[in-house]
Amino acid sequence: MREKVLGRFLKYISIDTQSDPESKTSPSTSKQFDLARILVAELEEMGLEDISLDERCYVMAKLPANEEGLVAIGFIAHMDTSPDLSGRDVKPRFIENYDGGDIILNEEKGIVTSLKDYPEIGDFKGQTIIVTDGNTLLGADDKAGKAEIMTGLEYLVENPHIRHGDIMVAFTPDEEIGCGADYFDVEKFGAKYAYTFDGGQLGELEYENFNAASAVVKIQGRNVHPGSAKGKMVNSIYIAGQVMEAFPENKRPETTEGYEGFFHLNDIKGSTEETVLNYIIRDHDRDK
Repeated sequence: MREKVLGRFLKYISIDTQSDPESKTSPSTSKQFDLARILVAELEEMGLEDISLDERCYVMAKLPANEEGLVAIGFIAHMDTSPDLSGRDVKPRFIENYDGGDIILNEEKGIVTSLKDYPEIGDFKGQTIIVTDGNTLLGADDKAGKAEIMTGLEYLVENPHIRHGDIMVAFTPDEEIGCGADYFDVEKFGAKYAYTFDGGQLGELEYENFNAASAVVKIQGRNVHPGSAKGKMVNSIYIAGQVMEAFPENKRPETTEGYEGFFHLNDIKGSTEETVLNYIIRDHDRDK
């Protein structure tokens, strides 16, 4: 089982499926279909039923029940990887019997995963872990989820003595840019209950989620030659600084926890003429 799930994972991360928040299409990038078609082929090879890949890159399938009277459950994972860092030409590296210390991803560029900054990695001392060379994402979010689901389905197909109701599976695009559920056909999916395989600690079950939104603040300045700018120039970068300071410091991700909502300045691009601030907003209370 270990070799099967690792084999799938390594195959999936070799495919670039990065989503694009600037895109106006669905899916936001056509390369997500590259992985979707591979998943469809694997589902067909396993003998699942009702396999579909629609024009928006949603993959769905069903492993039929082998016992009547059991509810249909669903397993879900997303295909895209984050726009924050490239997912192309991933170079995975296995660290056997991890010593629990800092991990040097790229010595030449000085890229280190530090135990001081990420103390949770120390929990995996003695285990085999997979990392990149520091130039790309690994893509475990959420290609690990897909590898788990596909290997689990294969296990159930090969072990029909394990009784189950209908098991529905769905692989979705554009989760990383907040659009993964936009065109998800709940009725077609057909599950009474469903579980998303996506991150978290071993044995952890999350049964609540925040409300997510985004805000784009565009500031139009006025660029004038500095030699004759008095009373005329409006520097959008300085105004952006005032906007940033207007948000309460105690509502940032680094100062909040639990059910506390936050405003997170995720990206800023600017010049005298125009500055754009991209915020993500999270809160467990929709009204807030």
